[in-house]
Amino acid sequence: MKTISAKDKIIVALDVEDLPSALKLVELLHDDVGAFKIGKQLFTSTGPDAVRSIHGLGGRVFLDLKFHDIPTTVAKASVEAARHGVFMFNMHALGGSAMMREAVRAVRSEPGMQQPLMIAVTVLTSMGPGDLQPLGITLPVDELVARLALLAKEAGMSGVVASPREIGLIKKACGPEFIVVTPGIRPAGSDANDQKRAMTPAEAVQAGADFIVVGRPITHAPDPEAAARSIAEQIAAA
Repeated sequence: MKTISAKDKIIVALDVEDLPSALKLVELLHDDVGAFKIGKQLFTSTGPDAVRSIHGLGGRVFLDLKFHDIPTTVAKASVEAARHGVFMFNMHALGGSAMMREAVRAVRSEPGMQQPLMIAVTVLTSMGPGDLQPLGITLPVDELVARLALLAKEAGMSGVVASPREIGLIKKACGPEFIVVTPGIRPAGSDANDQKRAMTPAEAVQAGADFIVVGRPITHAPDPEAAARSIAEQIAAA
């Protein structure tokens, strides 16, 4: 993968309830970050208008809807995500190899379509061993993440979403070109909120993160632009 600038490694999570709030952040930050994440809250509230509006302001979109369904359904949803022109979208690796393979096949076979990065979610960064065990998952978190990442690579996915703490294991299992997108990023001194496996931006990049997803430390900062620039500076220094 080509070298990514410090600024372009930052994806801002637009975890807001309406389009005007989201677009205000995009207008403020589009020169200081690489992309914007549209998750379930904003997409359920506004639908594809959010994607079109952000593109209209010159921003790139990571569509974070975490598809997880039967292979045919996820494949069709993946094609529609790609048709929106997003630069990245995701699905749950726990949906299985067949689901991921069919999604990759469907998107890659569309003629003339802009090809997005297709990313598999491994284990949510809000989850720890105590959350997995009641589900019957007894593997250590890092071993489970590495296994899911390898399944994703074998299915043809571009990379995975994982905690920064598992980046080294993923790169070792899947190779340095396999993309790792890391949420759970908290600048030093900020509140971890619901993240259980967090790191600072510098720590994540030093560990090998290709993209970091940052929400409240930027969007709820007194000066979001300054907060984004500070994180870019930390990444550049790392």
